[in-house]
Amino acid sequence: MRLLQKFKRGSSSGSKGHSNYAYTVSRVRAMKSKLLPKETYPRLMNMSIDEITRFIGESGYKEDVDELAMIYEGVDLIEHSLNRNLSVTFRKLLNISEGEVNFLIAEYLREYDIWNIKTILRGKYCRASTEEILESLIAGGTLTYTFLSGLASKGSYEDVISEFEDTEYYPILKNYNGTNLSDIENQLDKLYYAGLFAVAGGSRSKDRKLFAKFIRIGIDIKNLMILFRLKKAGITDPQMMNLMIEGGLEIELRDIQKLMPLSFEEFIKQLENYSYWKEISDIVNPGMQSLIDVETRLKKYRLKSASSFSHVYPLSIVPIMDYILTKRNEVNNLRIIVRGKASNLSDGVIREQLVI
Repeated sequence: MRLLQKFKRGSSSGSKGHSNYAYTVSRVRAMKSKLLPKETYPRLMNMSIDEITRFIGESGYKEDVDELAMIYEGVDLIEHSLNRNLSVTFRKLLNISEGEVNFLIAEYLREYDIWNIKTILRGKYCRASTEEILESLIAGGTLTYTFLSGLASKGSYEDVISEFEDTEYYPILKNYNGTNLSDIENQLDKLYYAGLFAVAGGSRSKDRKLFAKFIRIGIDIKNLMILFRLKKAGITDPQMMNLMIEGGLEIELRDIQKLMPLSFEEFIKQLENYSYWKEISDIVNPGMQSLIDVETRLKKYRLKSASSFSHVYPLSIVPIMDYILTKRNEVNNLRIIVRGKASNLSDGVIREQLVI
């Protein structure tokens, strides 16, 4: 019996009905107030993994740690607790919202559906066990954990793909042949962003316009990080344009086409024409050895812009998007610290990857 009988992207009709922005934003502000203050991270850097486990077990992650402590321990317990908490948090956002606000949140969180599909396909490609695949799933989107765990237990990638036959993902997934996974992943990412713009584009709704601007800034940051990696590796192949996402706010595809053939030094010079340059100008130079600082700065800018944007439009979709980004960043920071300590990385190496 097919696990997923029918699953399609919500249409504009899904946004009809009462939108409880005031209530949802109020709940989100309360949720954001419970996030770890940035002063917490230096303290965590001085703790052992066992001490970090106890610390998060006494924080907003208590229920997750308590639930999973009988099954996992150490790094595994923290990893599973973080994934569970993220899933529960985002599912809560969907449960407390209604109408258009619920619709926009659901569309944005489909990013986790894409993540999970890619994770399962990678797991099948690497012949990972069902348990190994489940460890990396985050059921924060519209696909339930029950459905995803059913996919993870399938015997082959063909069996997984067949479950999406009636969905928007199938025209892409059916072309997977077991060897072209990176191309399939790239197409899924583009489908996600195309869906977001289909929802937000052309609407007179203030919130959908704000939603579109929020997404477009994120696309600029994503494309910039890809460009930095390509330039640092000396790759100027125009075929790499297929990695780029269309719809950026400042850096459009035609701009990227001009940047693609440039050397790293020429690329840096051209970045002076964009507002993002002021965020990274003091750390970027032709002889730089690592891009970690650049990527961290761009991620910080993304968080900072979302936060300031939410203050300008306090009763809109923006504070909710701001919370989603901030919550995800908290989980990423905790994961970076724990994985770094488990790998015996120096405090300096761990610290430079944190986005605080």
